[in-house]
Amino acid sequence: MRTKSMTTSTLLFGTLAVATAAACAAPPTSEIDSATTAIEMAMTAEATTYAPEAFQTAQAAQEALASELAMQESRFALMRSYDRATELAVEAKTAAEDAQQAATAEKERVRLETTQLLADARTSLEETKALLENAPSGKGTQADIAAMKADLTVVETSLAEADSALAASDLSNAKAKVQAALNATIKVKTAVEQAQAMRAAGTRGRS
Repeated sequence: MRTKSMTTSTLLFGTLAVATAAACAAPPTSEIDSATTAIEMAMTAEATTYAPEAFQTAQAAQEALASELAMQESRFALMRSYDRATELAVEAKTAAEDAQQAATAEKERVRLETTQLLADARTSLEETKALLENAPSGKGTQADIAAMKADLTVVETSLAEADSALAASDLSNAKAKVQAALNATIKVKTAVEQAQAMRAAGTRGRS
């Protein structure tokens, strides 16, 4: 009888211990907070723009974490387990940190690319201005030359705006302005070169 009583007591104690442990289960607050902070830092680093795929991975992990937490909260208290939630929180944090690093690297690449593009655009502008000064002139060409000079003035303004945007780390705007200015410069340069070629061909035809 004593042995049976001890066995029953042991089983009751074990059951009580398991129930108590389950009742004490709580969401992994620290891991969740760390994941949330990492997501916010990735957004601050503009990961949505410069590392969208990596950020989507982090968001997917965060959404899975939210679903897991909601599921556990819907369960009876003694049946809750936050092991999976802890894993998902760690995954979300890691993915967000990866997205932040990827965004930082991509922004630096775009910054360097835009800086070089800006230098190229300025060089092209100066070359085109010099070319335009020697453009063939004659009847009906003055208006065209004046229009092209006005276009180059607009290009100069665009490059100045691009420079300011670059300094303010508004990289997408800076790159767009530089590319538009460069395209406009090339258009003027091409028009002048075509006029020179036609003038040269006409001169040869009369000789």
